[in-house]
Amino acid sequence: MTGPHRKPWLRALLREARSLPTVLLVLTIALVGVPLVLGLTPEKHVTVFGQDVAVSARVPPLTLHGPAQIVQLGNAEFDLTGVDVWGPMRPRLAIGPLQRPPDNSPMLSPETAAHAGGAVQTVVDGFTTWYLWGAAGMVLAALLGSGLFACGRLLVALRRTRGHGHQPLHWDDFAGPIGRMTTIGVTASVLIWGGAGVAALHGTSTGLQGITSLSDLVGATTVSPSPAGPPITGVTGAVVGDSRAARVGGPPVARPDADDATCGRSADSSAAELGLLRDENVLNLACGGASVESGLRGPQLRAGQTVPSQVGRLKQVQGLKWVNVAVGPNDLAWEDFLLYCYGLKTCDDRLSDGEFSLRLAEFARDTQALFSDLDALPGRPRVVVTLSYDPFPDAYDPSCPDMRGPSGTPGLDQSKVALLAERNRRLNDVLIDGAARYGFSTATPNLTPLCAPSGDGMGPDVQGLDQPDPFHPTATGSMRMAAAVSAALSQPPPPAPVEGRQQAGNR
Repeated sequence: MTGPHRKPWLRALLREARSLPTVLLVLTIALVGVPLVLGLTPEKHVTVFGQDVAVSARVPPLTLHGPAQIVQLGNAEFDLTGVDVWGPMRPRLAIGPLQRPPDNSPMLSPETAAHAGGAVQTVVDGFTTWYLWGAAGMVLAALLGSGLFACGRLLVALRRTRGHGHQPLHWDDFAGPIGRMTTIGVTASVLIWGGAGVAALHGTSTGLQGITSLSDLVGATTVSPSPAGPPITGVTGAVVGDSRAARVGGPPVARPDADDATCGRSADSSAAELGLLRDENVLNLACGGASVESGLRGPQLRAGQTVPSQVGRLKQVQGLKWVNVAVGPNDLAWEDFLLYCYGLKTCDDRLSDGEFSLRLAEFARDTQALFSDLDALPGRPRVVVTLSYDPFPDAYDPSCPDMRGPSGTPGLDQSKVALLAERNRRLNDVLIDGAARYGFSTATPNLTPLCAPSGDGMGPDVQGLDQPDPFHPTATGSMRMAAAVSAALSQPPPPAPVEGRQQAGNR
């Protein structure tokens, strides 16, 4: 209803909402009360995986929107730039210092993964409790502000009364306006706090979409390797990686230098085979035992000698057109899981699976940094990532000596073969996902597994347990790996997702 039919109390409330004291009260609540409540509301402490986590909201700077924050006590603060929240309520988690459990068990174990959902709910419940305490604080702030403004209105009225012949003041003249001002102030505080909460929920849920790791959430600070060694000219492509790419155990290269001998680079390595297939000069920087951190991105100590970072050497190559990279098994210490499965009756326990998951998470972080380095190489050469091959056939063959394993061990069975194949797939998923982020190509080696007949009669592709370097490629296997890379190079490169590359480059 409008005009004269509107209820008197509503007309009075709307009139009060336009008055200067009430407008100033609402502005004070929004600009002073909200930051004050955010800073004074006590953190809500919850326990997650035996660790103390304090849940609250950061005191916002003078901006309309900004990131949430994680604080590692005694160490650093991380702005979660991917979680952008409009309004003043920007979540804050304070973690640490980390406490070792009383029984000295690992802080993270396979059992913790099974309770991850409960941990998230614990944090959500903690924030809800903090939010409700903050809402009560906002109401209290509105009441205190209303009391101060009511006193101000009384003082102004007293001064005016003195100027008009000491006319008497009646409380009834102020009770109504002050009551309406207080009602509007409390209502405004609830609406502002509620709106800030909705904005925080929307910004947080939107920002967390697509987050798959802690590195995705807080970013990662990495320092790219410095150029190492003298400049290199006269090569078109280069191969970096581990012993599979170096082809340890093969015939030595002609006129090897110190690094060739130390790293076990052979004359029939992937680099050598690629040079023949493509009629190009290909540089072999792969080294036996190399991992992303020790070998590719950092120097590697092998046989008492220090081998420079492979990425550092790549930076010295002039006119480089393409790079082939093969990493993975050494980063995960794959030999540990092979020995575990050969030596025990069962190897699918939650402890070993948890250990594999932890190593895989570290590998994903390291690979992200490696791919960022390769993407930033001078001249932006094309990159092809060689996926890890599975040396075992799909079906268990009890007559295969490489399945039975060394004397006195249980050896493999169908469940173990399937488990190892699944873990190899998970390793490759990390490589495929990382390559897709940067628009890198991938190459899948089509190697004949152990104890399986070769379709073309060229002999085995993988060395068996009776060979010097079991599970490594033979000369034939090395040629097939090179053929897969050459085929990938002959195809147009996949498009690089612009958003993914920018996000990765910011880490």
